Amino acid sequence: MSGWIIYFNYFIIGALLLSSIQGMWFTAVMPGTGSFNRRIFLSYYAVILLCCLLSLSDMLLYQFHVPVSAISIMLLLESLFLSIPLPMLTIILLHFCKDNILKSRLFRFVLSLWLLYIILLVSAPFINGFSYITPDREYHRGFLYPLLLLPLVVIMLLNLMGLLKRRSRLHRKAFLSFLVAIVPITVSLFIQLFIDVFPLLDICIALSAMVISSFVMSDQVEYDLRHQREIANQRTNIMVLQMRPHFIYNALTSIYCICGQDQEKARQAIKDFTTYLRKNFTAIASEEPIPFSSELEHTRAYLAVEQAQYEDALFVEYDTPHTMFRIPPLTLQPIVENSVKHGRDPYTGSFHISIRTRKTNSGSEIVVTDNGRGFDPNDNSDPGIALNNIRQRLEMMCGGSLAITLGDSGGTVVTVRIPDSAMTSS
Repeated sequence: MSGWIIYFNYFIIGALLLSSIQGMWFTAVMPGTGSFNRRIFLSYYAVILLCCLLSLSDMLLYQFHVPVSAISIMLLLESLFLSIPLPMLTIILLHFCKDNILKSRLFRFVLSLWLLYIILLVSAPFINGFSYITPDREYHRGFLYPLLLLPLVVIMLLNLMGLLKRRSRLHRKAFLSFLVAIVPITVSLFIQLFIDVFPLLDICIALSAMVISSFVMSDQVEYDLRHQREIANQRTNIMVLQMRPHFIYNALTSIYCICGQDQEKARQAIKDFTTYLRKNFTAIASEEPIPFSSELEHTRAYLAVEQAQYEDALFVEYDTPHTMFRIPPLTLQPIVENSVKHGRDPYTGSFHISIRTRKTNSGSEIVVTDNGRGFDPNDNSDPGIALNNIRQRLEMMCGGSLAITLGDSGGTVVTVRIPDSAMTSS
């Protein structure tokens, strides 16, 4: 081989060695990876690592004067281990399609073909028609060499047919990942029938491992994010279902008292309280961002009920010209409720709360300001926990953020930012 080809092969083998080591490391440390996935991919990368080491040893042997028998043994081992990932791909495909691997006809056919390949491979050194090495250490393919690789080509064609047959049982990303993993190996094996492209075959098998394991890892990350989102939603639902009994009691008591004084005001208070309850229970069933105008209506109903109880002790200011965006349900209302519940001091006069919105260069902004007692943003008490839950839901559902600061003249300022990607017409 010419010098540049030798250096190129060394480069390819070195890159594959690093990729296989990195793949084994990520597979071992990736949290939440199932035991089957962990075992199969550790084995997959270990086989690739061993193939790379055998290829490297084979190339080094060619550079030194070693017996031809040693080179033959090394080529045999390299060919053997390079074939192992092919039936492993079948196992991974059947696993993701939730097939019984041992009872699958596809697996039985593949296993039979792989055993046939092993028999032919072991017989090859004794039959010159497959391949041979000359005394000056030159490798030659015989006229029967395509017959040796034919079982591997059929295995990959069966894998491809099995993938297409099970396409409906895989979501699009999984199907494309398996397609990228199977097709290059199949093509390189077909080329290998006529031209010696072992480095290309090494690359394709390593690519297959990286594509499939990357898919498994990304799938696991998506699962973890969905799980966190479900937990955050459950926390919110629990907070809603565990509405403060004294708030409901006080609201109904206030409405009862108003009925004897101002029937029109009582009817409005009942309407506001009904709207508040309806919005609460509607929000529980919603798992996607809702128009801000709907959340604002929920908040207005809540504050109207509170004002009916406290009358002149609670003042609310609305400055919301910008409403054309969406936010997670139960974002603004719990922030305002948190402010009224924990910020209002009955001994220091009236409580003022302001709700403002504006369009920014990067999205939309909601600012809730009060003149209450304020609290430490890092406090782990009830108000801090409630706002942290809202912050988590903002981040997961729309990439938003929530910041808590102290007002210049006391009180608390809660700022919610929603990026443009989450905006839409209400």
